[in-house]
Amino acid sequence: MKENVVSATVFTLLLFLNTCLLNGQLPPGKPEIFKCRSPNKETFTCWWRPGTDGGLPTNYSLTYHREGETLMHECPDYITGGPNSCHFGKQYTSMWRTYIMMVNATNQMGSSFSDELYVDVTYIVQPDPPLELTVEVKQPEDRKPYLWMKWSPPTLIDLKTGWFTLMYEIRLKPEKAAEWETHFAGQQTEFKILSLHPGQKYLVQVRCKPDHGYWSAWSPATFIQIPSGDPLMLGVSHYKNLKSYSPRKISSQGRLQPAVFTKAKLTTVQ
Repeated sequence: MKENVVSATVFTLLLFLNTCLLNGQLPPGKPEIFKCRSPNKETFTCWWRPGTDGGLPTNYSLTYHREGETLMHECPDYITGGPNSCHFGKQYTSMWRTYIMMVNATNQMGSSFSDELYVDVTYIVQPDPPLELTVEVKQPEDRKPYLWMKWSPPTLIDLKTGWFTLMYEIRLKPEKAAEWETHFAGQQTEFKILSLHPGQKYLVQVRCKPDHGYWSAWSPATFIQIPSGDPLMLGVSHYKNLKSYSPRKISSQGRLQPAVFTKAKLTTVQ
């Protein structure tokens, strides 16, 4: 009697599997954890790519443990980082500790697992882009004009404690140029550039990088128009081509005084 029950169960299972295969239903494909990122050394998020779903609803879960521990944990937050992600808040993030994690995909036909990924939060830091990029054309008296720019660090970074250092890089180019001109700014949050092409409309961007980790994305591009001609070399007949200037005055010795230009108009691309 017992053998008959076992045989019937096996037959039913084989029939079910055969029906599923005929309908194109399979176990899920192997998922892949492809990126982990921390914006500030205090939290981090990992993302995975699902494999094929086998033609069935498929559930995903991320499990992890820290190196030296045996207790497995499940992802604390599947929402904050968006679809197919796991977010670790401050209470779950430890510096200089290696996380060993994998993703499990499960449907009616079975399960599959990603390869294990080893993550040290210290080395996956990629900050957000700098904020509030301001660009101006400045004209000191009796000197050539220069491009002055200033920005703020990303809001999620705490620089006051001193355990997080940011370096900055600037790039700019005339609007129709193909190549960017890049300048390293170190840790300062303002910079000036002397070599400008008169009459050109420039695009300017800035990005930042921590002491360990990766460069941020570039900030949104800011446009600025450079006045036509070198103000110290212009004759009076050129003034009509300038949109914003203070007229030159004749000195008591009969010399033209330098023109003084006002702040150029800025436009930011979102």
